Amino acid sequence: MMELSASVEETTERTGKISWEKNVAAAAHNNNHNHHRYKYLPNYGGGGSSGRRFLFFVACFGFYALVAATYAWLTFPPHIGRTDHVSSSSLGCREDNEGSWSIGIFYGDSPFSLKPIETINVWRNESASWPVANPVLTCASLTNSGFPSNFVADPFLYVQGDTLYLFFENKNPITLQGDIGVAESIDKGATWKPLGTALDEAWHLSFPFVFDYNGEIYMMPESNQIGQLRLYRAVNFPLSWKLEKVILQKPLVDSTIVHHQGHYWLFGSDHSSFGTKKNGQLEIWYSSTPLGPWKPHKTNPVYNGKRNVGARNGGRAFLHNGNLYRVGQDCGENYGKKIRMFKIELLSKEEYREVEVPFALEMSHKGKNSWNGVRQHHFDVRQLSTGEYIGLVDGDRVTSGDLFHRVFLGYASLAVAISAVVLLGFLLGVVNCIVPSTWCMNYYAAKRTDALLNLENAGLFSEKLRRICSRLNRVPPFLRGFVKPNSALGRLTIGFIVLVGVLLACVGIGYIYGGSGAVNPYPFKGHLSQFTLATMTYDARLWNLKMYVKHYSRCPSVKEILVIWNKGPPPEQKDLDSAVPVRIRVEKQNSLNNRFNVDPLIKTRAVLELDDDIIMSCDVIEKGFRVWREHPERLVGFYPRFVDETMTYSAEKFARSHNGYNMILTGAAFMDAGFAFDMYQSEKAKLGREFVEEQFNCEDVLLNFLYANASGLGKAVEYVRPPLAIDTSKFSGVAISGNTNQHYRKRSKCLRRFSDLYGSLSDRRWEFGGRKDGWDL
Repeated sequence: MMELSASVEETTERTGKISWEKNVAAAAHNNNHNHHRYKYLPNYGGGGSSGRRFLFFVACFGFYALVAATYAWLTFPPHIGRTDHVSSSSLGCREDNEGSWSIGIFYGDSPFSLKPIETINVWRNESASWPVANPVLTCASLTNSGFPSNFVADPFLYVQGDTLYLFFENKNPITLQGDIGVAESIDKGATWKPLGTALDEAWHLSFPFVFDYNGEIYMMPESNQIGQLRLYRAVNFPLSWKLEKVILQKPLVDSTIVHHQGHYWLFGSDHSSFGTKKNGQLEIWYSSTPLGPWKPHKTNPVYNGKRNVGARNGGRAFLHNGNLYRVGQDCGENYGKKIRMFKIELLSKEEYREVEVPFALEMSHKGKNSWNGVRQHHFDVRQLSTGEYIGLVDGDRVTSGDLFHRVFLGYASLAVAISAVVLLGFLLGVVNCIVPSTWCMNYYAAKRTDALLNLENAGLFSEKLRRICSRLNRVPPFLRGFVKPNSALGRLTIGFIVLVGVLLACVGIGYIYGGSGAVNPYPFKGHLSQFTLATMTYDARLWNLKMYVKHYSRCPSVKEILVIWNKGPPPEQKDLDSAVPVRIRVEKQNSLNNRFNVDPLIKTRAVLELDDDIIMSCDVIEKGFRVWREHPERLVGFYPRFVDETMTYSAEKFARSHNGYNMILTGAAFMDAGFAFDMYQSEKAKLGREFVEEQFNCEDVLLNFLYANASGLGKAVEYVRPPLAIDTSKFSGVAISGNTNQHYRKRSKCLRRFSDLYGSLSDRRWEFGGRKDGWDL
């Protein structure tokens, strides 16, 4: 039996081996057949070799990578100094998938007539970062104070005499959970000093509802992650808190308490129950004290439906003129889209009825560049001892999940770009879909009979894959007729595929490295401000002005645009698409001196004089404004010049060759409106102004000499490098500097004249790259 068994095994093994050899031979025959079938490929493409096609294929990948790198370099310059508004060693202010929430402040005579802080022109003359603009508290405010933060949200105000305390959710960038932070203000909320973390637990905290009861201060933050509603009591206000009790064993979110008609009413949402509509459910509980016990409303949940109706609380319920109001958040399109206000008409243990009332905070028209341009979901209002109402709102520029969405689209675009190159290689014959026969050899060798092999072979994944690839390889001969490089159609097809790949590579890099597209203003000393944008123009350049206004009015820190109209009929306001007010100041005569006329209607300390034919990104403008706020006594601009002892005017290239500058062109420069304009219109500058009239040139040169004269031995100008700026006058040809040689001769003449009047600039030189922020390289 053993001998017979061995003989059978030997016969079976030999049969399997023969069968395997037949399969290999068949595979080789098929490969030879395919080889003969595509034997014209080495000569494909007008006589070019396969090696040449392969090099072209590889070069496409290199070309796409070069295009992507160049695009990233031009469009998204290295953020050298991008984080100078936060601590250089911090982890704060990073992009967060939950968003980029920050907190703004509003004032008014009632909760329904509130306006943002920038509309009331709050000033502090000793700081160049004023007037204050929203948001007043950001991740940078905390991070600079040593408390790293990715964003701040859910503001609640506690008033203690003339001191305001702001409690808020702080997204910790290390633990990636919410902690409760606190900040203090002694100037009615214009500036805030972060004090630290008021409450830090092992779970996520948010919505820090703070209130008084029986002489004690309590906080009821959201802690639904552990399925409890907890009440904390202040031990050492505002930074030390102790757990008083767990008042409900329910995972309520965004809960608030209000005292009304002898009872305490608790409003909250429980999203954990079966059948509950997330962000669309509301429950009510009642008690004789905030400490409980709490009893559920008879009709709980009082609402469970659509997410956009404002069922989820969006802040503290409040009384006004005898009426009770509840704040809700609309989560219809995305989480925290906007705030809704409801008047509670009936509140009892058995019944509840509310009706929505009109509520709209004054909003910016800058879209995503506004701090709350995309969404705002929390509102808290209190009345001060002066009778004035103060409201706190959190806002965001991006939607929840924006980071994930952009990264997904970015890598998907790059994957499609790579696929375009592979398609090109496939059509050129460089890439073939072939599964080697060896993939199946081990499987075949293990089989004992041909019958068993044939039975199971049809189901093999590798065999199916080979069949699919075989069919794909039959397609290229037909399609390759469209990509012959020696034909017009072939060159057009190849060019189209390459172009599509380039565009997709740029789109992919843009999504991955381009950020959310919302421009963040750069805070100074933890605060934001605004400036007036001034430009001088006339009727022949109206098309420039329209494009200029539409673009720059969307920049975050622009408060108003002033158009200094020198000649011709001025445009109508309706002709200009602007997100901010536009004021057109019509001048009596066409003079370059009009650029620096004293204007009492300017509402900001800072003015950016910017020619109407210069287009640069809002981020570059924001950088310049940040630098000016550090040095408000200087001219801060984007076009440097160097004047040596020869008094010959030269372009920026000359300054670069001497690694220094001593003049900034005021066609793109920030300045102190009061200081600069008063100095320019002074009696001391009269002879200079007359020379400007005579030459119809050099008003910017004159202001540089005046600044240098006023600064003594100190630095008078500051440079900020724009990565990319477009001069639209090159397309229109309407510019006083159209003839460069003549223009430069006039300006050299101005240099000599102003040097005689106000002293030379040649003894001054400031090197590029002298600042730590790196924006002056």
